[in-house]
Amino acid sequence: MKKKLVVLTGAGISAESGIKTFRDSDGLWEGHNVMDVATPEGWHKNPALVLDFYNQRRKQLKEVEPNLGHQILAELENHFDVYIITQNVDDLHERAGSSNVLHLHGELLKVRSSKNVNYILDWQDDLNFGDLDDNQNQLRPHIVWFGEEVPALDEAIAITQKADYFAVIGTSLQVYPAAGLIDFTNPETPIYYIDPKPTKIPNLRNLLDVIPEVASEGMKILKKKLTEFI
Repeated sequence: MKKKLVVLTGAGISAESGIKTFRDSDGLWEGHNVMDVATPEGWHKNPALVLDFYNQRRKQLKEVEPNLGHQILAELENHFDVYIITQNVDDLHERAGSSNVLHLHGELLKVRSSKNVNYILDWQDDLNFGDLDDNQNQLRPHIVWFGEEVPALDEAIAITQKADYFAVIGTSLQVYPAAGLIDFTNPETPIYYIDPKPTKIPNLRNLLDVIPEVASEGMKILKKKLTEFI
C-alpha cells in the first residue's frame, strides 16, 4: 500500500507559471487592493469591479501552463497516495495531472449563486450582470473571500490527519485557517517546507527539512528525498 503524501500549496507554486501573488506587493493583487476585490464588502460596494477583476484572472489563467513544480507533484502519484490541499484558485494542479486536489479558497473556473453557497457551476468565460441562478439571483465568483467561512476546511483537516508525509510548498503560512492545517499533522509525521523566503515555524518538532528554493527547484529536492523512503 502506498504511503499518503499530503501537500499544502500556496501562491508560490503558481508564481513560476506567471500568476502574480499579492503577498509580495504590499497587499496589491494585479494592481488592486485585495480589500476591494476579495472581500464581501468589496463585492457589495462595487460588484462591477469584482466581476471584471475575476474575468481578467480567468483570461490570464488560459494563457499560462503548469510548471515543473506542478508536474513533479503529479509524478509523485507513481510512488505515493498524493493529496493536494491548495490555497490557489487556479487549475494548474489538475492540468499537470494531479488526481486529488482540494481547493480551500474556491476555484476561478467555477461560479456560484450569491444567495446559495451550494449552487455551483463550471464557468470558463466572462461572468456578467444578468447571469443568474435558477431563482434569479446574481451569480458571483466561486472564491472564498477574506472574512468568509472556508467550507472545505473540515475535509482538509481530515486529510491532514492521515498524512504519512506532509509538505508545504510556496506559502507564507500567514493566511488562516489554511496555515493552521500544519498543527493537525500527527507528531510522527515528517514535514517538509519549500519556500524561497520560508517563515519561521516555532515549536514544530516534526519539521524535518526546510528547503529555501522556489517550488520547481524545491520539488526536485523533495522528490529525491521522498523516493529514498520507498
